[in-house]
Amino acid sequence: MSGEHATPKPQKKITLEGKVIAITGANRGIGLGIADCCLSNGADKVFSIDIGEPGEDPEAVEKRYPGQLFALKADVTSEESATKAVDEIIAKAGAIHGMVANAGRTKHKPALDFTTEEIEQLWSINLFGSFYCARVAARAFIKLEIKGSIVFTASMASYRPNKRVPSAPYGASKAGVRNVTHTLAMEWAQYGIRVNSVSPGLVKTAMTYWVPQQPDWEQQLKYYGGIPRLAEVEELGGAYVYLLSDAASYTTSIDIPVNGVIGTL
Repeated sequence: MSGEHATPKPQKKITLEGKVIAITGANRGIGLGIADCCLSNGADKVFSIDIGEPGEDPEAVEKRYPGQLFALKADVTSEESATKAVDEIIAKAGAIHGMVANAGRTKHKPALDFTTEEIEQLWSINLFGSFYCARVAARAFIKLEIKGSIVFTASMASYRPNKRVPSAPYGASKAGVRNVTHTLAMEWAQYGIRVNSVSPGLVKTAMTYWVPQQPDWEQQLKYYGGIPRLAEVEELGGAYVYLLSDAASYTTSIDIPVNGVIGTL
């Protein structure tokens, strides 16, 4: 086979060597853990696109990888703002090879108690913001003629509700992310762009600090089954690194659950 559809030489080593990766919401939490793992696996530069200031959380990563982790302020719920951020990345780094649409928020309460504003906030950042960032990245890949990779952060809540702390709007937003993953993968395969997602389960972040503090947490773990603890943010990184790497050159339209088998039954 020849021409633009010629089979590329398979990459047998999982590495991000030389790649420029953008990660939304990477000033803390899961996003920062992904950034750490990307740099640990050879990424040339990682840019956090976040609405907030970096704070102290990224300092340890920056010390290990001086001059490789950068923070850009942008509102991912605005496609214009996201576009400016990606344009700035290209201006500074000369390229962009991967986009992790990770920024999100969560809120758990009975469906009848959600206000319209709360629902719109969840959907605006989790679903609309992720979609906008994917489109911005795709446009950049096509313009630069780069066969880039887009990875969404979905959630195990996109498969089924957590019986202890249900959130219909949150689960719906993340289910939308997984559907968008499959649809965009189909649409953009013609450009060599791969689109996948990762579905974390219970992860130790500032948003979940209260989970193991519940008085019946040990009993909950027996109920959930699986690995009896929350995941460390860095334990998610391998899935993202693989999907961003050229070793995954024929992997698109999939979701990788990373949940220690907790809550899968």
